[in-house]
Amino acid sequence: MPKQQERVLIAGGGIGGLAASIALARRGIESEVLERSRFSEETGAGIQLGPNATRALAALGVLEAIGARAFKPDAIAIYDGLTGRKLSSLPLGKSVEDRYGAPYLTLHRADLHAGLRAAAEKLVPVTLRPGFEVSAVDTQGADVLVRGIDGSEANGAALVGADGLWSAVRPLIAPAASLRFTGATAWRTLLPREDLPAPFNASEVGLWLGPRAHLVHYPVRGGADLNVVAVTEGGAALQGWNQTSSAETLLAGFTGWNKDSRSLMQRAAVWRSWSLYGLTGLRRFSEGRIALLGDAAHPVLPYLAQGAALAIEDAVALAEAVAASPGDPAQAFRRYAERRRARASGVQRLSRRFGRIYHFGGLLRLARNLVLERRSGTAALADLDWLYGTPR
Repeated sequence: MPKQQERVLIAGGGIGGLAASIALARRGIESEVLERSRFSEETGAGIQLGPNATRALAALGVLEAIGARAFKPDAIAIYDGLTGRKLSSLPLGKSVEDRYGAPYLTLHRADLHAGLRAAAEKLVPVTLRPGFEVSAVDTQGADVLVRGIDGSEANGAALVGADGLWSAVRPLIAPAASLRFTGATAWRTLLPREDLPAPFNASEVGLWLGPRAHLVHYPVRGGADLNVVAVTEGGAALQGWNQTSSAETLLAGFTGWNKDSRSLMQRAAVWRSWSLYGLTGLRRFSEGRIALLGDAAHPVLPYLAQGAALAIEDAVALAEAVAASPGDPAQAFRRYAERRRARASGVQRLSRRFGRIYHFGGLLRLARNLVLERRSGTAALADLDWLYGTPR
C-alpha cells in the first residue's frame, strides 16, 4: 500500500479527474478524487472521441468497457447548410483504425463517465470522495491540505485541478487568468434515431456549415439516439451547461438554411444551451505541487471535438511524469506541463480556425465549399495525422 505522503489529490471527478486517478493507479500511485457532486454526469451531451482519445482509453483499460454503449461512425459528412449539398466525406471506421491503430467513436458523455467511474472504483489505489467542494488550499506544510466548504479536509503530496472551466484550483496558479466569452453559444438535444429521414439516419457524423452558425449530429447510446449540437454566433455570457432554450430561439440563428437541416432542429421542442469561453492569462499549467488538467488548464472550443480527448491525454501524461519523479511532485508537474502545453495550444488554435471556417458567409463561403468539394476526404484526414497519431 502506498504511503500517505505519496497520495495525489484530484479536485474534480469528471472525465479528466477520473482518467487521472486510473492512470495513476495503473502505476501504483494512490489518489483521492474530490468531487462536489455524487459523481454523476448530468450534462446530457454527446461526445466524439478521436483515435488519440480511444488509444489513451485503451491504455487505461477502459475502452472495452464503454464499447457496448459507443457507436462507430463510417464517415464525417460535410454539407452546405444553405443548399443542403454534400461537400465532402472524411472516412472513419476501418480507415481510421488501420491508419491510427484506434477507433473513432461517438457516445453519450454520461456513458463515458460511467465507464471511467466503474474502472476507478475497482482500483485499490483510488478513493472517490463525493460531496467535497474545494474552498481553500494550503501548501505551506509537508502535505498539501485541501479544505471543503463544509470544513472537511484532505491531505496529499500534491494536488491536481481537474475541476473544469470554472476551476477553483486555477487561481492558485494564475490569479490573473480570466475566462472570456467568445461571443458564441452552443445548443444540444437528443432525438430518437428510429424515425429520422436521410441523411440524419446514416451511420455518420453530419457537419452542416453556414454563415455565423453550424450544426453537428451523430449517433450515441449504441446508435439508439442522435446527439444534435448547434453553434450560433451571439448570445449572452452565462455560466453553466444547462440553460433551457426553445427551438424558436435557436432557429433564429439559422434563417435561410436548407429546410432539411431546419426540420431536424424543429423536432426538438427544448434545447440546452451554454456559452462558449476562452481562457486568457494562464502562462503555465503547474506551480510547485499543484497542476491543472483538462478544461481547467486549456479549455478548447468545440469545433474540433477535442476537449475530452485532451483531458484524457493529460491524465496519461501526468501519471507518467509522476511515476518518473517519485517523491518530487513539483518536478513531475513541471515536466508534465512542458510536455502538454504545446500540444494543447496547437489544438486550441486549430479549433478556433475551424470555427471561423465553419461560419464563413458570402464569397468566403463559396470558396470554402469549392475547396472541400475538390479535395478528397482521405487527404483532409491526413492533415490530422499530427492530432490523431501518437502524441509527442
